[in-house]
Amino acid sequence: MQIQIRAAAIRGTDRLIDSLGGDATALLAPFGVSPADLDSEDGLLAAATAGRILRHAARKLDCPDFGLRLAACQNLAELGPLALAVGNCDTVGEGLDCASRFLFVHNAALRLSRGPDPERYAGVGAVEYRMTHPDIPYEPQTIDGGLGLLHRILVTMSGGYDLLGVYLPHPPLTDESVYAEFFGAPVRFHAGQALLRVPASLFDRPMSTPVNPELRRMVVDYLESHYTDPRESTTSAVRSAVGRALGTVPARVDLVAGWLHTHPRTLQRRLAAEGTSFQAILDDVRRHSAHRLLTGTDMPFSQIASLVELGGQAALTRAVRRWFGRTPTQVRRDARLAGVVQG
Repeated sequence: MQIQIRAAAIRGTDRLIDSLGGDATALLAPFGVSPADLDSEDGLLAAATAGRILRHAARKLDCPDFGLRLAACQNLAELGPLALAVGNCDTVGEGLDCASRFLFVHNAALRLSRGPDPERYAGVGAVEYRMTHPDIPYEPQTIDGGLGLLHRILVTMSGGYDLLGVYLPHPPLTDESVYAEFFGAPVRFHAGQALLRVPASLFDRPMSTPVNPELRRMVVDYLESHYTDPRESTTSAVRSAVGRALGTVPARVDLVAGWLHTHPRTLQRRLAAEGTSFQAILDDVRRHSAHRLLTGTDMPFSQIASLVELGGQAALTRAVRRWFGRTPTQVRRDARLAGVVQG
């Protein structure tokens, strides 16, 4: 399976090649990539191809620190729409969690997580950077560039922080002093993992720039409604897709299968293997949506029936009786009474 990433992940590669005396157009051409592809917000690139480009450029230009140099040319904006969500979180830790949640939009082969210090020092935490897909060859230039960019993004988010140490799984690609100068911290090679050791207090530090919670909410809503995490089970992916479709377009199995780039029969087989079916998921999504609309709005029952794709108010009443053992009127009344009691 070929994992596609945003071409922006290696944006700036062409300009770096040219600045080092190379010909970016000629160097990228054998990979089926042009400089314009790297500047496109919608351009996609096979993850393995991205790694090969960096390795080839480093060798061709005799520039073993190519990945670090590329990181020095990049910033948070390379994450595209995700940058707006991350940059408008209240704290650095929340920004990292947001990036971890939606990083698949930028690079489905990459995982980012914060955790404890591998050296177990009090007051120290870690941010780990992992390439996890087994079909993507390990590429040290990619790891150098990715971890270098992560460090630069943390500097931007925090306004500057004390990096305590760097772990890299591979041997140094150039003189160790180059790494020390780039990161400004001790670097341990052959470490088995790629991570940054940071003060645990960094996660609670407010963002260094003004944030816009409403913009963050809008971007997160957009990411949730337009993208499906490939780490999700088929059931979760279908449930998310049905939720997006309900009330806007017919929630049919062929439509959802098309969104998930699979055949309807294949989709049904995968759901059966997970112990469910498309119809069962559709019914459950309808149930949750109907309950939310009945208890949280004053919307007419006929309109709710339309939004959950039931054929009229009578069909809604039958479904609500089956789901909750009560009529729509009783469900709404009971929710209001419970609200009065709680108040």
